[in-house]
Amino acid sequence: MAAQRPENIKEIILDTAEELLKGNPFSEITLARIAEKAEISKGTLYYYYKSKNQILFDVTDRYLSRQWDELIQWTENKEKDTSPHRLVNYVIERNIASSGLRLHLFDVALLGDEELRLKLVRRYEEFQKLISSKIAERTKNVSADYFTWLILMVSDGIIIQNSLKNEAFDTQRFLRQSMEYIQRIE
Repeated sequence: MAAQRPENIKEIILDTAEELLKGNPFSEITLARIAEKAEISKGTLYYYYKSKNQILFDVTDRYLSRQWDELIQWTENKEKDTSPHRLVNYVIERNIASSGLRLHLFDVALLGDEELRLKLVRRYEEFQKLISSKIAERTKNVSADYFTWLILMVSDGIIIQNSLKNEAFDTQRFLRQSMEYIQRIE
């Protein structure tokens, strides 16, 4: 009699791949390593995923969907201070907190994976529209579209500076000064 497989095997595979991506370049992660770390057979892994890129696509979708859901939940919580400066801080801090996975996604997309590149571009556009609408609800003093793209670009820039271990760049000081500036224009 065959051993029962857990119902959530795809989630186990994605959790394992995401965990491996935290400490390893995507190019060094093999399907065999994912299967071993997930404690499943390679056959089981191949049943669900034929390639590493398919796993990366699903990890990407799950990651971006989670960010989307959390942003909506945060902005719609009436008990939270969701003023523009807090919204900006929230978006930037969330992006920085997931910098490892984001860098892997950028790397694969920039090195020629057109499908992943297009997926990221579409998600940036979706996030930009959502964040812009939330900023527009909270202030009339700034162009919400421009301001949102600025937030997204600053987030990516901080991720790059932190990844470079640029000691001349103080992330916390930059965020603090940015919040002070934004509060003045609210």
